[in-house]
Amino acid sequence: MIGIIDYGVGNLFSLCSSCKAIGEEAFVSGNAAELAKADRLILPGVGAFEDAAKKLRDSGMAEFVRAQAAQGKPLLGICLGMQLLFERSYEYGCHEGLGLLKGQVVPMEGRLPKELKIPHMGWNALDVRRGTLLEGLSGQYVYFVHSFFAENCEDSLSALTEYGIPITAAVEKGNIYGCQFHPEKSGNVGLSILRKFAEV
Repeated sequence: MIGIIDYGVGNLFSLCSSCKAIGEEAFVSGNAAELAKADRLILPGVGAFEDAAKKLRDSGMAEFVRAQAAQGKPLLGICLGMQLLFERSYEYGCHEGLGLLKGQVVPMEGRLPKELKIPHMGWNALDVRRGTLLEGLSGQYVYFVHSFFAENCEDSLSALTEYGIPITAAVEKGNIYGCQFHPEKSGNVGLSILRKFAEV
């Protein structure tokens, strides 16, 4: 059973629908006691890092997520949810993340070739380096929508994508997984990733 963490940020309905499409029981909750009963957790997220991090802390979900991860429960961060797994973000200031993975989140602005649009929005191919969640998916296309990306995360890097420069597409370390792209918006490839997560 997959628990999808509701802390006021994220595309929860489509994610829940995608889990059900692969035959996996899933529920959305902001209640720690309910979420603790799940076999796996998904941390979604859209919007601004600072706002999401504050909502995580204020709701008590930040400590809950850290504790569940420390106990070895599989955790998947998606989009902003992946970025929150890192130590900090430089999105309009410097903001503390969950610190579950080494690395930081930085803006695309000033790093990409000037002719490329920000946000990075659309389908891009995966360059899979290691790990189990994206095994066999090198060259497959997934859907991105973001203006910031993780760097200095070689410790957990599992896949890159190319958008003028190499961009972190996915991370994996122990029971912690992250996708900068949206599996729930990435067709059959995305569903296969969610299916693998349901099996770890």
